[in-house]
Amino acid sequence: MVQQRITAGFGQSPEDFGWLHRNSHWQRTNSFLNARSVGYRGGISSPLSAPDACSRLSVYLTWGCISMREVVQQTRAHIAELPQQASRHRAGLTAFTSRLYWHCHFIQKLESEPEIEWRNMHQGYDDLREQDFNLEFFEALKEARTGWPMVDACVTMLRETGWLNFRMRAMLVSVAAYPLWLHWRPVGEWLATQFLDYEPGIHWSQLQMQSGTTGINTTRVYNPIKQAQDHDPQGKFVRRWLPHMRSVPDPWLFEPWKMPKPESTAATNAQEIVTPLVDLASATREAKHRIHERRRDPEVKAGKKAVVDKHASRQGFRKLKNPSLEPSSRAKQMSDKQMGFDF
Repeated sequence: MVQQRITAGFGQSPEDFGWLHRNSHWQRTNSFLNARSVGYRGGISSPLSAPDACSRLSVYLTWGCISMREVVQQTRAHIAELPQQASRHRAGLTAFTSRLYWHCHFIQKLESEPEIEWRNMHQGYDDLREQDFNLEFFEALKEARTGWPMVDACVTMLRETGWLNFRMRAMLVSVAAYPLWLHWRPVGEWLATQFLDYEPGIHWSQLQMQSGTTGINTTRVYNPIKQAQDHDPQGKFVRRWLPHMRSVPDPWLFEPWKMPKPESTAATNAQEIVTPLVDLASATREAKHRIHERRRDPEVKAGKKAVVDKHASRQGFRKLKNPSLEPSSRAKQMSDKQMGFDF
């Protein structure tokens, strides 16, 4: 099953690329360093371009097939050998290197505080979502039945391949945490079983960042309709992973529940098109209000400093223009430096 999911994720046959294929991680590394990294910057956000633009080494790092030291040293060596005019290639590899550093930074968060796997990083956010967990919403999310095509397509791809690019991972968690108002822990447990590159330190830190429970990061809310419009404008990704959407006319592809009756009737498998679980705008607005209301609490504000002192990047702190800022301002600057877990 693992081999089948990795093969599907790379879009190749088992004969071309298998989990046990000899030196497959070196082939992946070399193809990225030599060619695919040219599209790294600007290519890792869309689920259409990300499968090639991303390094796709996270699975091998997770399973211990290759070490972080090897990847860093090879990347540095390749950058040093690039001709002066290869600016785009160099920029791609430089951006990739920065994410390798953040990879280790996030793992350190869990080593410093193992409890963030099951407890809010900032405990001022305890009891924010726990009592309102909607099991029906959670099951619909896992079964790709939220009604938002981009979300359901991403869940389907993840289920079939075990991989998804960072922006789409962030969107899934954002949708779960805000309009669906689901606590990050059950969502994180489910996603951990789906990601072939599951790395606990990165995973749980990101779940909390995207859910707004670190207390030091800016609110991250991804609109699944806008994400579809920005990163799948022609609907190729949605139609690939959701066959019942293939005959839906372009104007209604990302909001099919708004189709007029004639178009809805004509669409193949129209009965499979479901209305979203909640109204996106109003549910998101209410969720943000509840988060921000908690953030304004004096005790929650006061608790930021302990989180910053324990988990903020020391390298980033040294680069702050004014390290003597109050904890809330310092935390805001630090949050802008937090990166994701996509390679």
